[in-house]
Amino acid sequence: MPDGASFSLSLHSSIHEIDAQDWNACAGDDNPFVSFAFLSAVEDSGSAGSRTGWLPQHAVMRDDAGQVVGIVPMYAKSHSYGEYVFDHGWANAFDRAGGSYYPKLQAAVPFSPVPGPRLLRRAGSGVPVAALAQGLVQACQQLELSSVHITFCLDEEWEALGAAGWLQRIGTQFHWTNAGYSTFDDFVGAMASRKRKSIRRERRDAAGAGLSFRTLRGHEITRPMWDAFFGFYQSTVDRKWGSAYLTRRFFPMLSERLGDRVVLMMAYHGQTPVAAALNLMGRDALYGRNWGCKGDWPFLHFELCYYQAIDFAIAHQLPRVEAGAQGEHKIQRGYLPVPTYSAHWINHPGLRRAIGNFLEEERPAILNHMEELATLSPFKEEGAPPI
Repeated sequence: MPDGASFSLSLHSSIHEIDAQDWNACAGDDNPFVSFAFLSAVEDSGSAGSRTGWLPQHAVMRDDAGQVVGIVPMYAKSHSYGEYVFDHGWANAFDRAGGSYYPKLQAAVPFSPVPGPRLLRRAGSGVPVAALAQGLVQACQQLELSSVHITFCLDEEWEALGAAGWLQRIGTQFHWTNAGYSTFDDFVGAMASRKRKSIRRERRDAAGAGLSFRTLRGHEITRPMWDAFFGFYQSTVDRKWGSAYLTRRFFPMLSERLGDRVVLMMAYHGQTPVAAALNLMGRDALYGRNWGCKGDWPFLHFELCYYQAIDFAIAHQLPRVEAGAQGEHKIQRGYLPVPTYSAHWINHPGLRRAIGNFLEEERPAILNHMEELATLSPFKEEGAPPI
């Protein structure tokens, strides 16, 4: 960073107030979820906005020459839904004490528990994480909001935010690692015999139910396919008593803007689609997002969301598959525990102290639990991929 460099930060209520080239120069092309294409589709489709309580407040940092050197995809939130890092208890405690936890600022990708960069910085600009972090704190204080939360950030961002005084939190996900496999059989061959047989049986039973499977890229996905997928998505939301944040318009808009980075796994019974799983392809990973199905089909969820994703990653030499939030059942299917990271700035000193104490106890408990989960690995010791 040049000596004496200064920066200014502004907030924007629409992504279209920011030049797409500036955005992508900061975001890079590793992770599609922080791209202008993805986040503009979230806004333009009506998925993030007043209807869902995700009001854009994207932060843009400029240097003293006026060049955009940093961007943070950020939203003003009046609730804590669609985030996957749960702070409802913090909100309830503050409300009982007479405070107002909402609205808050959330630096995140809406409805997507996908780790990736959150403090987007233009390559070569030299802007430090601490400068962006301080800008977010000042914005929070000027707006008289309770807090800023940066969820599913990179570990190096997490470390820098901790050094800057932010509270640090750890979570757990389950990712598949490609240990140089050439085929799916290579992958299961690295497992203990019983686990290997179990996976092969699940794949055999899924196919034996009379189902066929297709993997489609963005340009191959037709509007009727997206209509079918939206029906599956809604059925999943209904079963889980959730909210359908993503609109029907979002999915075809996604393939228009991200092209072949959109990967849709579809299951057919005869000529009728009965299930599908939506993935996005990054430079180093396939990211599983939404899935849904109609009917009761043996092991179909595992086949579409886990095994088809592994097949795709091996064929395209991707280092890993990230299959979304939660799910210890993924371990026996080759997805091992990894930490996820979030950082939190709390304005109120008392609330900050209470949350800090909670996190000091939570972090070692999470790490200990991850160590216990790792002992459940289905891999033979000599064939296990690195964690």
